Amino acid sequence: MDQWIAHIAHSVGTDPAIARLAVGHVFGFLLKRYPNGPADELIDGVPGSRAAIAEAEAAPRKKSLLSGVLGGMGGLMGGAKGDMLALTSELSALGLSTDQLKRLAHEIFGGAELVIGKEKLRVMTDPIPGLSQFLWPNG
Repeated sequence: MDQWIAHIAHSVGTDPAIARLAVGHVFGFLLKRYPNGPADELIDGVPGSRAAIAEAEAAPRKKSLLSGVLGGMGGLMGGAKGDMLALTSELSALGLSTDQLKRLAHEIFGGAELVIGKEKLRVMTDPIPGLSQFLWPNG
């Protein structure tokens, strides 16, 4: 996982420790939404993923104006949109910009596709508003 995290950090333009926390937050989000299914397969297919999730869960929460607004909106909305806003809030609190978040999504889900395949990945991403269209704009 360390090489993948280093690649993500370089691509996103952030520190490897931040990239690891970001991956932990994203994988934790997927595991929460899809327990006992493709998320488990993905996480088990990337050694060190469970440790990254645990680190992200244990990390102190930083608040920024954007993360506070997104987190509050996520709580009000609930469901898939609310969960996605809460995740975005967590990632923004790590200091990642909108452009970095886009790059992060491409890197994480591109790697995930290599581990579990596009069909299983789409089972997880298609129900999340806007994510599937962002990842695969041409279908």
